[in-house]
Amino acid sequence: MIWSFTAAFLTGIFASLGVGGGMILIIYLTVFGGFDQISAQGINLIYFIPIAILSVIIHTKNGLIHWKKIFPAIIAGIAFSAAGALAAKYFGSPALKKIFAVFILLIGIKELLYKPKNNATRGSYEKQDKSPE
Repeated sequence: MIWSFTAAFLTGIFASLGVGGGMILIIYLTVFGGFDQISAQGINLIYFIPIAILSVIIHTKNGLIHWKKIFPAIIAGIAFSAAGALAAKYFGSPALKKIFAVFILLIGIKELLYKPKNNATRGSYEKQDKSPE
């Protein structure tokens, strides 16, 4: 029983920090809990809901969530989730895996080749380092 509480506690901590507590919960459920992978993933999704709500409340209180900027992301997330579910039903798992692999590869290449036009962090350090002579 102590291991169950420990796994749940660590999962909540890591999930609240945005690190991905699901890795702990899924490993615990499959290795020690005797659940199959699909059931463990379902439990992880259900477990995530209260943790996500608590995290949103805490981050909102700390001023870390800018709701006007988040709404477009929420709308896009819902739309693309629905599109992904329809694509999974239409294409099937093997084709969708290949499409997703190509997508991830293209995003990875883009990230490797992307050079930001203006490095805000670097600029702020340069401003701080300059002292009047």
